[in-house]
Amino acid sequence: MENNKISCEALAKVKAICSAHNNDAGELINILHETQNTLGYLPHEVQSLVAECLGVPATRVNGVVSFYAFFTEKPKGKHPISVCLGTACYVRGSEKVLDEVKKVLGIEVGETTPDGRFSLDCLRCVGACGLAPVMTIDGKVYGNVDPKNVKKILESDEYKD
Repeated sequence: MENNKISCEALAKVKAICSAHNNDAGELINILHETQNTLGYLPHEVQSLVAECLGVPATRVNGVVSFYAFFTEKPKGKHPISVCLGTACYVRGSEKVLDEVKKVLGIEVGETTPDGRFSLDCLRCVGACGLAPVMTIDGKVYGNVDPKNVKKILESDEYKD
């Protein structure tokens, strides 16, 4: 267990989610999706509880969580950022955009700012290649991003808490 970082209330929610799916191991991905939507992430303690409820090894649950990119074992920030590193974006400078986001926020890919406002990830394609380079914040697409504008975007009123 992870030093009991997860509240009893959260663990009760996980049990309820498993129960709502009849503790059916065939519903593992659906259970993990719903659990992540509820808690925001899937720490090892939660994965172990899901495994226990479904009667499967914890390694099976962790294998699914670590295989699929949409699952995360770390809490995400209130405003998740993704920088596209697909071919069109990369050719048009997304690596420089990514470097600037990391510099402005003081975090690396996969991390969350200490205040919990932002988390940073990369992805391979947003499907907006004509707007390359692209980044998303809270699912909102920013196209033709110039590294000089990154700080202004991140400090906009839209992302102040």
